[in-house]
Amino acid sequence: MENIVFGRNAVTELLKGDRDTDKILIAKGIDRNGDIERLAKQKKIVISYVEKQKLDEITEKGNHQGVCAYVSQIKYAQVSDILKLARDRNEPPFVIILDEITDPHNLGAVMRTACSAGCHGIIMPKRRSCPVNGTVSKVAAGAAEHLLVARVSNLASSIDALKKEGMWIVGGDMNGEQNYFDADLTGSLGIIVGNEGEGISRLLKEKCDFLVKIPMPGKTESLNVSVAAAVLTYESLRQRMKK
Repeated sequence: MENIVFGRNAVTELLKGDRDTDKILIAKGIDRNGDIERLAKQKKIVISYVEKQKLDEITEKGNHQGVCAYVSQIKYAQVSDILKLARDRNEPPFVIILDEITDPHNLGAVMRTACSAGCHGIIMPKRRSCPVNGTVSKVAAGAAEHLLVARVSNLASSIDALKKEGMWIVGGDMNGEQNYFDADLTGSLGIIVGNEGEGISRLLKEKCDFLVKIPMPGKTESLNVSVAAAVLTYESLRQRMKK
């Protein structure tokens, strides 16, 4: 489903962005698609009205909400593009680094958090990571059209390059030396969150300037990776807003 975006919010934000859209499919009898139809007509994008079952098939029974779009592949950014965006905004670089996140729902949720919190981008490896596909775009609720995402061949080397640019790298890890709310998460910062099952790899932990933990006084030992990313990202945002 890499060439399909589905769901009302995702398609609406798609049409507000710059990605090429070939065609919009709308289920017959579905209401509340006025903005999508208006935006599509403004851009002279073909709209086809089809049976709901057709959208079920195309989206593999995803929660399409009666609308999907055939689109071009997402244009991945370079790490340099993310740093340039920070310079253009006159802000210290603020990025989320994903270590082999394979679940599209987790990736979409992290992208939504990053976009909402004002991060300049996400950096993730090309291998053993979920691409930005239709499911990711749906969960991200439009963030895929507004957030820079860089896929790199060697994540460790990219982190070294970020550190040479003066960025601090913090990793979220259950064995971190301090609680996340006691750490300074301001300034030029990259936050690493790890794979759903294994966490951050040993090599990337060694690249971190420090590790932080989220207290777990309850009976579960860890949070979903997208929730952990949200906790750390918004703590950083809270600290930044106080300065």
